[in-house]
Amino acid sequence: MIDFGNFYQVIAKNHLSHWLECLPAQLNHWQRESLHGQFSSWLKVLEKLPDFQPTHVDLKNGVIATHEPDLSRGEKECIRNILKIFMPWRKGPFSLYGVEVDTEWRSDWKWDRLIPHISPLEGKTVLDVGCGSGYHMWRMVGEGAQLVVGIDPTQLFLCQFEAVRKLLGNDQRAHLLPLGIEQLPDLNAFDTVFSMGVLYHRRSPLDHLWQLKNQLVSGGELILESLVIEGDEHQCLIPGERYAQMRNVYFIPSAEMLKVWLEKCGFVDVRIVDQAVTTLDEQRRTEWMKTESLADFLDPDDHNKTIEGYPAPLRAILIARKP
Repeated sequence: MIDFGNFYQVIAKNHLSHWLECLPAQLNHWQRESLHGQFSSWLKVLEKLPDFQPTHVDLKNGVIATHEPDLSRGEKECIRNILKIFMPWRKGPFSLYGVEVDTEWRSDWKWDRLIPHISPLEGKTVLDVGCGSGYHMWRMVGEGAQLVVGIDPTQLFLCQFEAVRKLLGNDQRAHLLPLGIEQLPDLNAFDTVFSMGVLYHRRSPLDHLWQLKNQLVSGGELILESLVIEGDEHQCLIPGERYAQMRNVYFIPSAEMLKVWLEKCGFVDVRIVDQAVTTLDEQRRTEWMKTESLADFLDPDDHNKTIEGYPAPLRAILIARKP
């Protein structure tokens, strides 16, 4: 079973201590009632992952762990085979003792687009909502964050995160909890909150923005990344049954409308800092994610459209502050 005791000890000593009033009961309930059918077998695989202590970790330029002298071919193959059991790997990439986990998304490209625009993370307490495998969490640690908390209910992502953590030398500066944002109380305790690739999956996007705001300290910063469409503050796409083959896409506003939504929820200093079309180089099938990817979701005759005829994925990054 995943042991959250270390995380409880960490937050017992800081301004997140009031979370302990409800969090242990929530996670105990999760362990009793909500486990995926394969979760116990995934845990057994995690236990087989060798306890290598890296001689060098680089979280500033990627998620990279190395060992001197170099591991043997057999040791690398052991790591590769174990990590392959946790496929599909969507967010990354990771470079672990010479094993290159080439994930579906080049999440490092998104990180490079946003990092010049955000407030420094040095010494900060950070929340990453919908964090996936935790790739960006480790990059936040690499920028000097004191504590990074990720939340994502997908249990495979939790196992991927714990596997990477183990290979990074059991780093305790980042912790992933199998929760959704709606399960968090209003903590008002994080210096920075990231929500990337989540908003368009929410039936009530403004409620999501309020939930994010209620996790921030006064003066705290929100980094919001989401699908958008071209247009002014009056433009919003409400797809039919699917958008780019995804069923659970509800609202895709223009970046200007998203700015209005943030202001409507009481955020100030709202800025649109980046817009980028998702390319076939940024999201694609790999050895580590072999099912359908972006190329299968676009009109084969016109990559400016999805297979359903909607505008192809365009993503924006907005930064806002809680007053």
